[in-house]
Amino acid sequence: MSKFKFSLKNVDWKRFFVDILVDILFDIVGGLLYGAGVYTFAAKANFVPGGVSGLAIICNRLIPGISIGTWIVLINIPIILFCLKTLGKGFLIRSLRTIFITSAILDVVFPRLPAYTGEPLMAALFAGALAGAGLALIYWRGSSTGGTDFLILSLRKMHPHMQLGVLTTIVDGSVILLSGLVFGRVDAVLQGVVMTAASSIVINKITVGFVNGQLTLIITDKGSEVAQIIMEEVERGVTAMDATGMYSGSNKTVLMCACSRAEAVRVRALAQRIDKQALVLLCPYDTAYGFGFQPPEA
Repeated sequence: MSKFKFSLKNVDWKRFFVDILVDILFDIVGGLLYGAGVYTFAAKANFVPGGVSGLAIICNRLIPGISIGTWIVLINIPIILFCLKTLGKGFLIRSLRTIFITSAILDVVFPRLPAYTGEPLMAALFAGALAGAGLALIYWRGSSTGGTDFLILSLRKMHPHMQLGVLTTIVDGSVILLSGLVFGRVDAVLQGVVMTAASSIVINKITVGFVNGQLTLIITDKGSEVAQIIMEEVERGVTAMDATGMYSGSNKTVLMCACSRAEAVRVRALAQRIDKQALVLLCPYDTAYGFGFQPPEA
């Protein structure tokens, strides 16, 4: 009991509430951008992206009495239950907040705004650019919109050698192909592919600009504290190396962490939370072989 009281006394409540407000602000701005892409440009032009948002638009077309935002929440419920044991509580709670905020924005804001009815290719490009920008802001604060992100993270923990890039392609591709049947247009499939590709490019450019993975190098005076919070919050392994700063002559710790795009953003934020003077280097890589990544024989 005393340890619990001690920990509460040492909480920086001002920083805690500021972080929450900033998270909510990013969720709102990200939700507005994401909602504009998904609702104003995609849903109203009869094409969908991959993942849960695309599936929600399809369900809304089949059962219009239930809104797109509500479908997003309903589809995420079984996914969250499936991933409950494998994903950290903090990440799940942040993502749940993001899911509800973005779903509310989709249902409350954008039905009252005019939809884009112009060139189909422009609709697909702007849908992807806006949705990608919104997702990038959400990833920036260590959250997600659930759905495919949850499944990928959970399956990676349960089956470290699974080819998750192939799985993502199959899931997103299946939703986009299904949209072609529901909307009765081959162009719906092509627009969905263009939107998904544009979204991926924008996310990469806004966040850290890598292809498949990110090697994060952190040069810090607080190696143990930074490594500990990364392993606890992101649940990624960290390798520490001793180093000497030749300019200052002081001893440093170099931490190395290989992770995904969304995780790299969280790793950088956590490192600079502990040590504001830390130097964080983000190095893109195409493929990683070993435990937790691609099997050596692949």
